[in-house]
Amino acid sequence: MSTLRFKALETLPFKDFRRDNSVEVPVKLSELFCQNVFSEETMREYLTKEAFQSILDAMKKGTKIQRHIADQVAVAMKDWAMSKGVTHYTHWFQPLTGTTAEKHDSFFTPIEGGRAIERFSGNLLIQQEPDASSFPNGGIRNTFEARGYTAWDPTSPAFIMGTTLCIPSIFISYTGETLDYKAPLLRALNAVDEAATNVMQYFDKNVTKVTPTLGWEQEYFLVDSALYQSRPDLVLTGKTLLGHSPAKGQQLDDHYFGSIPTRVMNFMKELEIECMKLGIPVTTRHNEVAPNQFELAPMFEEVNVAVDHNSLLMDVMARIAHRHHFHILFHEKPFAGVNGSGKHNNWSLATDTGENLLSPGKNPKKNLQFLTFFVNTIKAVHEYADLLRASIASASNDHRLGANEAPPAIISVFIGSQLFRVLEELEKVTEGKLSPDEKTDLKLNVVGKIPEILLDNTDRNRTSPFAFTGNKFEIRAVGSAANCAESMTVMNTIAAKQLMDFKKEVDALIETGLKKDEAIFNVLREYIKQCKNIMFEGDGYSDDWAKEAKKRGLNNLKTTPEALKQEMDKKFLDLYEEIGVFTHREVEARNEIKLEKYSTVIDIEARVLSDIARNHIIPSALNYQNRLIENVKGLKEIFGDKEFKSLAKEQMSLITSISENVSKIKLGVEDLIKAREAAKAVSDSQKQAESYCNKVKPLFDVIREASDDLEMMVDDELWPMTKYREMLFTK
Repeated sequence: MSTLRFKALETLPFKDFRRDNSVEVPVKLSELFCQNVFSEETMREYLTKEAFQSILDAMKKGTKIQRHIADQVAVAMKDWAMSKGVTHYTHWFQPLTGTTAEKHDSFFTPIEGGRAIERFSGNLLIQQEPDASSFPNGGIRNTFEARGYTAWDPTSPAFIMGTTLCIPSIFISYTGETLDYKAPLLRALNAVDEAATNVMQYFDKNVTKVTPTLGWEQEYFLVDSALYQSRPDLVLTGKTLLGHSPAKGQQLDDHYFGSIPTRVMNFMKELEIECMKLGIPVTTRHNEVAPNQFELAPMFEEVNVAVDHNSLLMDVMARIAHRHHFHILFHEKPFAGVNGSGKHNNWSLATDTGENLLSPGKNPKKNLQFLTFFVNTIKAVHEYADLLRASIASASNDHRLGANEAPPAIISVFIGSQLFRVLEELEKVTEGKLSPDEKTDLKLNVVGKIPEILLDNTDRNRTSPFAFTGNKFEIRAVGSAANCAESMTVMNTIAAKQLMDFKKEVDALIETGLKKDEAIFNVLREYIKQCKNIMFEGDGYSDDWAKEAKKRGLNNLKTTPEALKQEMDKKFLDLYEEIGVFTHREVEARNEIKLEKYSTVIDIEARVLSDIARNHIIPSALNYQNRLIENVKGLKEIFGDKEFKSLAKEQMSLITSISENVSKIKLGVEDLIKAREAAKAVSDSQKQAESYCNKVKPLFDVIREASDDLEMMVDDELWPMTKYREMLFTK
């Protein structure tokens, strides 16, 4: 291919790619908020008092909606949506593909006499029947068994996208098993609500509901659409499989928090307008560390709504990026040598009385409440660290974990040295009844001073996968392409289980004659002793920590197959079944889906790399080598042997190097094809994934190294894969 890749903007049909696509915010963003959402305010306007109260009870108390109420809600939704130009509706759901799904149906209904009306009933609102045969099911059902159901989730508000009313829904099979991310998340949220509310009766009997909250931080890359299309590996795999690094990447740290490029700012403005209309409360935007990497983040929301909003946001981002001639990359590591992208999940618990349970109060009683939920969270992670690790495992996230921008695969908890010292003081609590002096010391000098400690404890540990950051825990290891629901399902499941166990232990001690506070202190003391091995304040990237973690008995599950193997531990299977989040069969099916997806992703990358190496790199290299050979022949004709050897030395060296690297690529591709075929022939999903991980992936490096060597030699005019990051980054 003779056309320079950096001339792609001229050769592709878009002549004005780099022209600023100006965006003006029409009004205050607050005035746009929830404009396209069937929000509480809208429901109050369109629903009867009875229907409105029924929806509120379903949202806040989980009560069922009667059929006649559903009919009223359906009519109101239709009338509201049609007033905004909507013609269709869809049950919007999140299958295990990792993306959202929707099947649009029209309100249009023919009636007798050649007439038609717009109709939408409670039956259609509550349930749809999309074809489920082509969605991942992990062996739960045969492909010829196509029936599946989507069911309305009234706890997440309906919204409008274009001319379609979107109704957030769960997705289940004909036999009742879950086939999506939302249904198990709702179960986990119900479980932690009940468990945390029961524990809160020790502190405040007015609390009747505890709601888990989530604040996600979405990182992403933007690249020119034309340049994206010029890279078959980006188009087909979401990442660059080869290409040498530019001289300047992120070494100078000049992109992070720098001024936002104009084109990107216009994209962000339009994105924020759409987010406001859809009720997504985005408040933060900035440049991230790597060139052309950015981040946005919203206000905290209830977990279920926050998860829906993140999935919706990723879809909206891709659409708006296209309008600005960008392509958006959510892959965790699209470029080697610069930071990848994560999606930090900030998790906490909030009561219906307005308290954040991971925030200390102004008095010892509130701080004991804080310590109870703080220590129980650490204990939950300690007991189920490998399950949390499995929840963020994917082929793409494997590239990022442990690099300089992401925490390692070893799950540890960072709480800060000052809080760590508080826990050490609590560890010294006397077993059984406390003396008056000890009670006073605990309340005044230990528990009472926690707010002051947190006031100054503002530092962060970016190398920790699970860090306390003042009034929440931050799960830093979640990948940018992930659905937040998976890690949130695990987090809330393990928190529910731990709080249930805590309540039983405290009640048992109270029955022996201990006072409530004494019982709580005694249980927390034991938890602190048991959890000390997972608490780590140092550098998670260091080799010393890997060695220390091994001594402490913490697993270092570096790859997805290793992590997913742990997920099938009977301890975890029984946990899900006990809490009512998954049956054994559902966990096994999801594990199968994730393993198959891992193997498929590696298989696709191997095929793309083989194709590029054989059909792009080698022909270009040989073309350049032929030009060198012609040059050498010409030099030999013009000059004598003595001068010729000196003048053609560099060319001869290049000719030799090209032949050697072409040979390495050819052999590497042949070995890669054989390894792929061998891995694909393995029937057991776990063993197949391990084969792709251990035998297929290492061969990528052989081909990459030889390709990179050739790229340094081959002239740009003959090289279809030029310096990829210099091309892709927008200034």
